[in-house]
Amino acid sequence: MANQLTPDSRRRHSILKRPRNWIFLIFLIFLIYLGTALWHLNKPLPPGLSADFEPEPAEAVELLVDATWLTPDGGQRQRTEIFERMLTLIAQAETLIALEMFLLNDFAGAAGKNHRPLSSLIVDAMIERKRAQPDIRISLITDPFNRLYGGIESDLLDRAEAAGVNVIDTRLTALPDSNPIWSGFWRLCCAYLGNSSAGWLPNPVGGEDVSLRTYLRLLNFKANHRKALVVDEGDGWTGLVTTANAHDASSRHSNLGLVFSGAAAIDLLRTMEATAQFSGSDLAEADKLARLDAAVDKGVRIAVLSEVAIRDELLRILDRAQAGDRLDIAVFYLSHRGVIGAIEEAHSRGVRLRLLLDPNEDAFGRKKDGVPNRQVAMELAEAGVPIRWCNTRGEQCHYKHLLHVPQDGPSSMLIGSANYTRRNLDGFNLETQALLIADSDHPEIAAARAFFDERWHNERGRIHSLPYSAYADDSRLRYWRYRFMEASGVSTF
Repeated sequence: MANQLTPDSRRRHSILKRPRNWIFLIFLIFLIYLGTALWHLNKPLPPGLSADFEPEPAEAVELLVDATWLTPDGGQRQRTEIFERMLTLIAQAETLIALEMFLLNDFAGAAGKNHRPLSSLIVDAMIERKRAQPDIRISLITDPFNRLYGGIESDLLDRAEAAGVNVIDTRLTALPDSNPIWSGFWRLCCAYLGNSSAGWLPNPVGGEDVSLRTYLRLLNFKANHRKALVVDEGDGWTGLVTTANAHDASSRHSNLGLVFSGAAAIDLLRTMEATAQFSGSDLAEADKLARLDAAVDKGVRIAVLSEVAIRDELLRILDRAQAGDRLDIAVFYLSHRGVIGAIEEAHSRGVRLRLLLDPNEDAFGRKKDGVPNRQVAMELAEAGVPIRWCNTRGEQCHYKHLLHVPQDGPSSMLIGSANYTRRNLDGFNLETQALLIADSDHPEIAAARAFFDERWHNERGRIHSLPYSAYADDSRLRYWRYRFMEASGVSTF
């Protein structure tokens, strides 16, 4: 008979029917999954990451501020400086422009269209500079999220490429996995399936439908989160490190930037070159990365840091702060357990601490439940740490800023892309920060002190912040939910 089993097929059939063989097969698959998850959780970063450059003498250092605030009559006002300076730097570059930017898109989500077209302004500026200077080399390193991991087309990035801009999508698979519970499975089942723009699921940021594969990649929760620019200006180099994305729906966020000239700008370019190389491209010929003669020392130095080196420097600053020192922190996300412990210890030593947090209330038109900042704030408030909330109305308080002013010795200011979370500080995302070291009476240290004072005290009739009670949340359930999300990586922060 046609369906009669042969002796060999009967033997295989009987083996699969044995329960112990199924258990062994399931156990073997689990071991492969676990090994994959653990390797990609703990694997080393690509060469050139976690950069920790020595502080370099710098010139033309300036703190840039984008701010949105409320007036006493309930109106909302805004001041912007960061992208004005970025556009100016792009327009005057001579031979090279390198921009590394996490979000560069016009996605609006539920936020509507009442925002500034930052993404097209930046892309148009690069295209215009390429037309004016055909020999200039322009590179744009960005995150695959801007094409939803291949799930949609990007007219902006396509226009840039057509004009001769070297557009580099960061190869995120080279980075360790922040969400190993999911990524261990994804790397086995789905990582090699690619993606396409033919989809049937709702777009998470609005617009055309996307494929299931888009969502499967999104759940890895990893990013090139950097926001930095380097340009040459003939005989010198200028760098800009910022907390701001060139993202239309982010255009009302409050952000900070630090611009500087000198050898530290070359260090910043080297961090970008590392990203380009492990993503299969490059930014500049070797001579463009050659060291510059030190800038004239005007009492200020800049150190460029990336990835885990940011965490290490942040903890060093917190640990060395002593009684009577001033320590101001303004940050969008605070959840890293090591940083939280260091803040509590600094407060217990008598450091004059002030902590300004985003209430985690809004995300591009969607309401959030305050995780993780409100849960961390509860913990720190119980320890006596002074806390205020940014007074947001739909926008975000997107700072990642620390200022240490000691009683003796130079001050330190740390600004850049990295939130104070496990993903951002433990080497899962790509991040860039600039560390400014200067005398406490230096104009930019004074500007940073004035920046924080205005927000803490709501000076000049500008209502930047609210007391801790405005968003206090004493839910232990949400607190332990945050702790699980932070420890496991099953989170977007």
